Amino acid sequence: MGCTITGWGKALPQLTVTNDDLAKLVETNDEWIVERTGIRRRHVATTETTTSLASQAGAAALEKAGLQPADMDLLICMTITPDAIIPSQACLVKAEMGLENAVAFDLNAACSGCIFGTDVASAMMEASMAGSGSGRNPIRNALVIGVDCLSRIVDWTDRATCVLFGDGAGAAVLSWRPQQPGILASYLRNIDDSQLYLACDTVYDSSTFPFGQGGAPAPVAVIAGLEAPENSGDAFNPFISMQGQKVFKFAATAMAEAVDEVCQRAGVSLDDVACIVPHQANERIIRFAAKKMGVDMDRFQVSIEEVGNTSASSVLMALADALDSGKAQPGDKVILVGFGAGLTYGSLLFQV
Repeated sequence: MGCTITGWGKALPQLTVTNDDLAKLVETNDEWIVERTGIRRRHVATTETTTSLASQAGAAALEKAGLQPADMDLLICMTITPDAIIPSQACLVKAEMGLENAVAFDLNAACSGCIFGTDVASAMMEASMAGSGSGRNPIRNALVIGVDCLSRIVDWTDRATCVLFGDGAGAAVLSWRPQQPGILASYLRNIDDSQLYLACDTVYDSSTFPFGQGGAPAPVAVIAGLEAPENSGDAFNPFISMQGQKVFKFAATAMAEAVDEVCQRAGVSLDDVACIVPHQANERIIRFAAKKMGVDMDRFQVSIEEVGNTSASSVLMALADALDSGKAQPGDKVILVGFGAGLTYGSLLFQV
């Protein structure tokens, strides 16, 4: 108890790409995309970077919380598209925002990143504030930022994936307020994706590698066994690869399980939850899960129409929408729920 969300914010690239724009690139149309995904537009970074979007969202969250950069003790960046391998994305954002006192590191749980990262920050805060002499870094305020520029790893000739994804950043400030309920419970889970329903390879340049026989070793292609894009020239696929029907089935079941489990852990009835903020992957997934749980859609925050699937930033961006619009009010119980590659999924229940 006591770890409370006190600030929130989001950031989107300036360029908006409509379904009609995509219809000029691949064989598709607005009606087809909307019917199957609920997406009409997405934002794509052209001049923006992962660092700039994260910093903008983080600054908005700090302003909402009424805090200064020097007040932050911890920064966690959740992303699968960092601007560099090293320094970490969090270190780049820390420097950009001037978070001089913050310990900073990255976390990769794909589209579940918002849930995993917020729970990690909450656990670190609770452990450090459990009492004097805990022997840990004191964490009174933490900033968690989910950010992704998925346009970097999307094959824009593949209509099965290019219509789904967008870029953006969402952020939240967690503050220690012992007198407030704050985060009541969390639920995290991984199941092995042995069939690689959702994956993206990494390519390394080994042209200067001087050891071994026969020259440089072949890259380890995680998804080399899957069909490569026609323009890739080999079995190595640097783009997002997804088996849509398999992901749909997993996601709808995972959402329902995660919501039920977190309510049980918190000792809260689902009827007492005012708002559910899910990962914005596909509106049909949200509707299917809502029906499975017996919950009216008007209790879900649905933001996908304007932004698409923004991976690690998705849930925190949607949370900002829910709080800014008044869908989630002070005193309300709110559930954040996400699912993604790994396969990862989880939920978090808190009181505003």
